[in-house]
Amino acid sequence: MSQAVFIHAARDARIAPFNLREGAPGETLLDVAAVGLCGSDLHYYKDGGIGAATITEPFVPGHEFSGWLTEDVPELGLERGRLVAVDPNHACGHCRHCLAGHPNLCPNVEFIGAPPNNGAMTDRIWVPKSLIVPVPVAFTPAEAVMLEPLGVAIHAVDLARPRLLERVAILGCGPIGLLILQVLKAVGASEIVVCDPLPHRRALALRLGASRAGASVEDIAGWTGGEGMPLVIEATNAPEGFRDAVRAAEIGGRVVLVGIPDGDTYTLPASEARRRGLSIKFSRRMGHVYPRAIELVAQGRVDVNAVVSHRLPLSDGPSAFARLADNEAGMVKCLLYPGDPAPSGSR
Repeated sequence: MSQAVFIHAARDARIAPFNLREGAPGETLLDVAAVGLCGSDLHYYKDGGIGAATITEPFVPGHEFSGWLTEDVPELGLERGRLVAVDPNHACGHCRHCLAGHPNLCPNVEFIGAPPNNGAMTDRIWVPKSLIVPVPVAFTPAEAVMLEPLGVAIHAVDLARPRLLERVAILGCGPIGLLILQVLKAVGASEIVVCDPLPHRRALALRLGASRAGASVEDIAGWTGGEGMPLVIEATNAPEGFRDAVRAAEIGGRVVLVGIPDGDTYTLPASEARRRGLSIKFSRRMGHVYPRAIELVAQGRVDVNAVVSHRLPLSDGPSAFARLADNEAGMVKCLLYPGDPAPSGSR
């Protein structure tokens, strides 16, 4: 019988036997190669839910994953044993949001790895063939996993619409913030300053090309003489993230909010945002961005491996949740492997 990581309630993750369900028409079975522990997974662990998506019974998280096909998929020209990525967003395809090209906003979505839908922190998983994303044969399981968070970063930068050589501030140097940093560099931003309270994350941001890295938004005020930055992208898990993004922005500036705050609540003095006349956008997941994500990785313009700090066996899943929740020094992005947590792409 398969094993899986189950989240039972806030701060309660356990390894337990998992009964794989029967496949449905249009689905194919994957042997899970690797699965990422995402910030939203961490919210389910820390808070027991995100907004209305609450844990009412134990469920298996994991929406960032790659896997090996257990059968040929002729519709996609793929053979058994091929490594693939998966888009976990199973949008309905017929609501007005889907028809307008915004499947990330579909209110009828069935999202893999969000309660009540079990995810990929296990050995095998059934997925709709329509969600399969073929990847280059040279890709490793980790690179295929990281296409999903990279897609989130691409979508955030699409919303931000940075101008050539524009100065940008990023709040939060977790995996999404670090990927946003690299995408901004790829599209021609000039000075990119970052803030994060954790020293190891600031150090990694500098290694990946940040111009400056500070511990708090006050550093941005100091660097800019109190004027702020024209574009601010917030990628924190802090309730103060919205407030700090406003304080980091110049008058007439733009703010894109990507992070999910702990407790599902922002704190914001309204006058600070209003008096700056800011343009504010909220980012939710991604649109059709996988082809660009694949190209950025294949061309070496985004180094997704640099963001992965830990590769652990699936059995270490509960401890990985606890370590990330406690902001253990050195931890940035953790991938779990049902088999050998090796970086190679071979099966």
